[in-house]
Amino acid sequence: MEGPYKLPEGWRWVRLGEVCEINPRRPRLHVDPNEPATFVPMTAVEDQTGTIVTPEVRPFEQVRQGYTYFEEGDVLFAKITPCMENGKTAIARGLLNGFGFGSTEFHVLRPSGSVIPEWIWLFIRQERFRKAAKASFRGGVGQQRVPKEFLEHHPIPLPPLDEQRRIVARLEELMARVREAKRLRQQAKEDAERLMQAALAETFPRPGTEPPPGWRWVRLGEVFDLQQGASMSPKRRVGRNLRPFLRTKNILWGSVDVSSVDEMDFTEEEVEKLCLQPGDLLVCEGGDVGRTAIWEGQLPLALYQNHIHRLRRKNDDTEPRFFMYWMRAAYQVFRAYEGAESRTAIPNLSGRRLKTFLAPLPPIEEQRRIVAHLEAVQEKVRALKEAQAATDAELQRLEQAILDKAFRGEF
Repeated sequence: MEGPYKLPEGWRWVRLGEVCEINPRRPRLHVDPNEPATFVPMTAVEDQTGTIVTPEVRPFEQVRQGYTYFEEGDVLFAKITPCMENGKTAIARGLLNGFGFGSTEFHVLRPSGSVIPEWIWLFIRQERFRKAAKASFRGGVGQQRVPKEFLEHHPIPLPPLDEQRRIVARLEELMARVREAKRLRQQAKEDAERLMQAALAETFPRPGTEPPPGWRWVRLGEVFDLQQGASMSPKRRVGRNLRPFLRTKNILWGSVDVSSVDEMDFTEEEVEKLCLQPGDLLVCEGGDVGRTAIWEGQLPLALYQNHIHRLRRKNDDTEPRFFMYWMRAAYQVFRAYEGAESRTAIPNLSGRRLKTFLAPLPPIEEQRRIVAHLEAVQEKVRALKEAQAATDAELQRLEQAILDKAFRGEF
């Protein structure tokens, strides 16, 4: 068959379905119901190495029906977004009794004698392949799946077995280097985050200790007016007075993300009451409880939902940014407010409890000095993370370039 590019002599284009059995029929298994069996949830797949890192062991009777069946050496390929786009694919190895069961969101590719599993696994890791797979999606939004027919008909270059093994060995050597570089990048990211954590720990007094001279402990309700936003409802998604409003998803630690802001119908009285002002602190009631950011007027008008507490300073002796950093220290470093949220099905932080939280209060000049110091540290952390992200992208491009050369026979 014809392929998208010319292959070296001795290679040929074939369809995946010619060299792999796609989702092979499950054989009749004569196994004791209590016999342990390997079970592989989607979370157990580690794509970077093509391994199943955290398989479960379940009784055969529990998994024999309703799950995807596979055997030792089969290639697992996530067929549902976003797992497929994230490259969730692995070679089934180390299975109890030579077979296993897993998520129904896996396609199973069983290589024939003309191809080794590693050749298939590396091929389907290519971004080019995943983009083509995404274009073949079927199903509604959020439930799109790669059809079996896409895999059966997709072309793949096929060299002789010895050549496959030689190229795979070389690829594994190069990919190990890329993985090590990625590991170092991840470590650098964590080190950058720890830089901020260390700065917070050094800046603020530990709760329960004597504050520095000139400082005192206050309750948040003493220095801020607290108010929660408006309740969301489907009926309020339409109306004549649609206004942008923030949800907990918009509140990050230390910043407000306005790249995607919802709208809801508000009365004029609600607009006047809930309109945010620069300097307002926004604290999440639910989700990542306590997550705090400051509103800086990123939009001309913005309101907020009832799962967000708005804290507005009562006088000019309070610098909101100081308390934004304190909330981060209290939650992430000192764990000062742990357990303060309501222990309901969905943990939430009531305004009544938030008002009672103790926080340190130095003179306003000291607050501003501390804010300037922490913002300088935060800027350094941001620059480090940006540099690391650029390196991550470069490593991803390098990995794809290596794969592209390998499957063109340029090794």
